[in-house]
Amino acid sequence: MSAAAGLKAATVKHPDVMAPLIRILDELREQTRFVGREDLGSRLNMVRARVSDPRVRIVVVGSPKNGMSTLVNSVVGTVVSATDSDLSVPVIVEYGPEPTATLVRNTGNGRTERTPVDPLHPGPALATPNVVRAEFTQPSPLLADGVVVMDAPGGADDATTWSMVAAADAVLYVGDASAELTMEQIAQLQRVERICPTVICVLNKIDLYPHWGEVQQRNRELLDEVGLSFAVAPVSAEMHKEAGLYGSYQRDIESGVPQLIDHLRDYVVARADAVAVEAAVRDIRLVADHLVVALRTEAEAANDPRRRGERTAKLKAARDQAEQLRQSSASWQVTLTDGCAELMADVEHDLRSRLRALVRDTEAEITKSDPAHRWKEFGAELDGRICDAVEENFELAHFRAVDLSEEVAGRFPADNRAVQLPDLRLADPAEVLESVQPIEPLESAKTSVTQQALSVLRGSYGGLLMVGVITSLLGLSLVNWYSGGAALLLGINALFEDRRNRQQRRRAEAKVAVARLVDDVVFQMGKESRNRLRTMQRVLRDHFTEIAADVARSADDALRAAEQQYGEHGERRGAEIGGHLTRVRGLRERADALVAG
Repeated sequence: MSAAAGLKAATVKHPDVMAPLIRILDELREQTRFVGREDLGSRLNMVRARVSDPRVRIVVVGSPKNGMSTLVNSVVGTVVSATDSDLSVPVIVEYGPEPTATLVRNTGNGRTERTPVDPLHPGPALATPNVVRAEFTQPSPLLADGVVVMDAPGGADDATTWSMVAAADAVLYVGDASAELTMEQIAQLQRVERICPTVICVLNKIDLYPHWGEVQQRNRELLDEVGLSFAVAPVSAEMHKEAGLYGSYQRDIESGVPQLIDHLRDYVVARADAVAVEAAVRDIRLVADHLVVALRTEAEAANDPRRRGERTAKLKAARDQAEQLRQSSASWQVTLTDGCAELMADVEHDLRSRLRALVRDTEAEITKSDPAHRWKEFGAELDGRICDAVEENFELAHFRAVDLSEEVAGRFPADNRAVQLPDLRLADPAEVLESVQPIEPLESAKTSVTQQALSVLRGSYGGLLMVGVITSLLGLSLVNWYSGGAALLLGINALFEDRRNRQQRRRAEAKVAVARLVDDVVFQMGKESRNRLRTMQRVLRDHFTEIAADVARSADDALRAAEQQYGEHGERRGAEIGGHLTRVRGLRERADALVAG
């Protein structure tokens, strides 16, 4: 980016407002060197660079294929970010009187070279090897207001993306309007908020999804549940592009992009000083609190050299505490693994137990009546009872998962963050059970008149022949009143016997059909349950892995500080700690005063 072009943009961060912040950051940087926390010093350097820039840096991030590049092009007013290339590099756009495009390439050994390209067709050049970033200048009204727009590469978990977020004054987090925010996206937003507190959630592609209003409302509710008061702005970058091509003012308003730009001007650019001060003071407080804890812990022992025995005991206690922290954080993995295995087994057993009881009740109902009379209604009722059993099973799984997360959290210090678990409950079990085939029809229920007539004839023929032969010995003809009556009685008996046999076959066939249906349900829902429980296990694993790393880092830092404080160098260093502690607290108070002012 050319410095000359940058100077032509409006200055939105006033130097007189930023100067006190810069002095505090420089002084606090010296304190991090004294404590030996270069990680905190690096963070302050990034904050200083952000505060020193008189413009507002806006970073556009989000998951791939959500239209981030198209949104950047819409906000800037021209094509600066390739939308049809799988290769993604950081794109930085600032104000300039003439459009320019420059590619920065890596030439090796940590060196880079800058190559101008055609600003009207920059996309193909981005596919060339070793491109580090693309820099543009555009005479855009928004850029002229003092805004620098940066299109972050790749997904939201890319390392370069997080470095750009750390250097940003505001973040546009882009998602599409097809579905509500996922748990992974909310976790990303929570991480973004800890780095850059000014965030706007952009709901892109509203022209493709008529239900975007419901998604917007649901996203607000999800953000409120985790304490993130972000604005959710519905837009359609493609509609804005089409409105520009056809000159349609109404369509441009419907796209939501002008409203988004107005929101950026009113709540980010117009409040640039306040936004920069609040974000910087937030970082200053965090760094100062870390330094105060380290200095205060060290000062407690270093200021009293006569209590050498107590210092030695504290050093031993610090070592023991660090070891306990490591042991407790190591045991959480066993607790999680065993708990998840037990949970999966219990949930599967509960599902089978519920469906087995359902099968027993259903077989009892089949035995009491002829299933052929109302088989369709019976199947519908059985589907409803299966849905109820499945829903109760998944609700049990959810609450058992919450109990497991609390049990694992108990392995850590009491101040660890609560985990946001995915909801294991089923909103509509029928949707998950769509792949399960309906209950089979009863083939034995179909009895024709011909079959019944043949059964009667077989019974009648036997009776006629048997009685006719006996009566013929008495001198009567083969067919007489006696043989005819016997034929009638045996024919009726054969008809009723055939009906009983068919009813027994229908009952047996109905029980087999129910058993097959339940077996399909167990197969399908068992897979769904395992998938959801594995997702829950991954969420818990990632969450507590981060906490375990923080605990181990804190234990190492505390032990290192204790050895330095209570060891042989403690007395000499103790004389310096009090002054540095006072200065750090004074810097924090000065930063608080800037926000209050």
